[in-house]
Amino acid sequence: MNLATIDYIILIGYMLLIVGIGVFSGMNRKNGSSEGFFLAGRSLKWPLIGTALFAANISTIHMVGLAGQGFSDGLVWGNFEWGAPFLLIILGLVFAPFYFKSKISTLPEFLERRYDSSTRTMLAVISLFTALFLHIGVSLYAGALVFENFFGIEKYTAIVVIAVATLIYSIIGGLKAVVLTEALQSGILIIGAGIMTVLAMMALPEHGVTSFAELKAALKPDQLSLIQSSLDSPLPFLIFIPGYIVLGLNYWCADQTIVQKVLGAKTLKDAQNGPVFAGFIKILPVFIMIFPGIFAYIILRDKIEIADQALPVLILNVLPVGLKGLMSAALLAALMSTIASALNSAGTLVSMDILKQKRPNTSDKKLLLVGRITILMVTVIAIAWSPLIAKFPSIFEAINDLLAVLSPPISVVFIFGIMSKRGTPKAGHYTLIFGFILAILAFCTDFEMIAGKRYITDVLGIHFMLKCTILFLICTVFYFVVSIFTPRTSAEVLNEMTMDKPLSFLTDGKVTGITDPRILSAILVLLMTSLYYIFR
Repeated sequence: MNLATIDYIILIGYMLLIVGIGVFSGMNRKNGSSEGFFLAGRSLKWPLIGTALFAANISTIHMVGLAGQGFSDGLVWGNFEWGAPFLLIILGLVFAPFYFKSKISTLPEFLERRYDSSTRTMLAVISLFTALFLHIGVSLYAGALVFENFFGIEKYTAIVVIAVATLIYSIIGGLKAVVLTEALQSGILIIGAGIMTVLAMMALPEHGVTSFAELKAALKPDQLSLIQSSLDSPLPFLIFIPGYIVLGLNYWCADQTIVQKVLGAKTLKDAQNGPVFAGFIKILPVFIMIFPGIFAYIILRDKIEIADQALPVLILNVLPVGLKGLMSAALLAALMSTIASALNSAGTLVSMDILKQKRPNTSDKKLLLVGRITILMVTVIAIAWSPLIAKFPSIFEAINDLLAVLSPPISVVFIFGIMSKRGTPKAGHYTLIFGFILAILAFCTDFEMIAGKRYITDVLGIHFMLKCTILFLICTVFYFVVSIFTPRTSAEVLNEMTMDKPLSFLTDGKVTGITDPRILSAILVLLMTSLYYIFR
């Protein structure tokens, strides 16, 4: 894609601005403490938390993939976006109060209080593995591949440049820098993608589409259908729902990279309203990322050979000079925000869950140093590992397969740890070990490069979301069986770390007005229900 000089100026200027903001925020003296660096001094307000949650979730390949999926399959993949608000409500109403009142620094620390130190260590290892190989490694490679296709920049050069730029403000500024830059990046993402959507929609009349009915007639059957029940659908709705709940509980409620923003909240209300606010923002990707791909199917179908070309072809043909640079900056924003979040969480995990757990008397200064060294080392390892992603048949396939097998045991120990008083310390620890071994076996059995065939997906015909649900049920049974035969947690811990009643998160406390997280959540549920009805 040939950009004008002004577009390159906008793109380079944006990168310098982001690094500058990150470095400037790192000059704050509060960042001299581990709490200041890892948790922004617990000073984050709900708008920053919400925008940061959104930015950490949206990656470059996410943007490209959503447009491509809109082009090939349509709205059905929007279920991943519009399912997120419901899980963010669970984060805000169910999990955030427990996280906030216990004043934890990491999610593994929460599991130590609910179960034991062995459970904490196990989750820290799994979380570090996920941050390094999934969040950072995959994002680096996928983003670099996009920039190679867009701008002709050799992908390994792009990997190093993007990683170093993100490393600079992550290692200096800590979580405050990550959150501040992610707030700006969210704005760039929404503005850039929104403008492109409007311009693509304005081109529809030239192709004989002037109404919703004509739009539907010009598309493939079910391309505007969100709820598809047929097993031939790429995402059958009844299979999607339970599988997404399992994935979402892990990703939105129990992933350090995502939840670390909530842990840095200033007040309980900020910790609760931040995720709910992010739920409102998550409505937008269907309209500004999937719909552009749907519009491209009508206006640019003859110029698109494969689905993932939808976004670059749209940028090239729809956006004028200047706005191409803005949209390119949006792609860079999506990439840097995801990597920065994962880097900060990796540093936090090593300092707080590995070093401090083994050596409780470690000084604050040393924790901070180890955290920054970890961020540097993780970046180097991710740069070295990311090119190996090319050996996977598909980036999305790799992401989906990894999440589908890694999520079940984590979701089990978190949701039942809070909702049930039956879970014992050994149940939490052994379920993570059992689930991780099960995940490795399931992944290898379904990975063609290892097994020769995709036995679960192709031979048995099991959808990856159904595979996720089955693994969750197996881990649930294992969790409660182990709980029967192992010593129970003390009553004091259970009273502090579990719910008294299943719906106590809705009934406890007086409703304080329109800004009460329960009221905002109810509004969000009504809005999402209406959208599902419209695009059913």
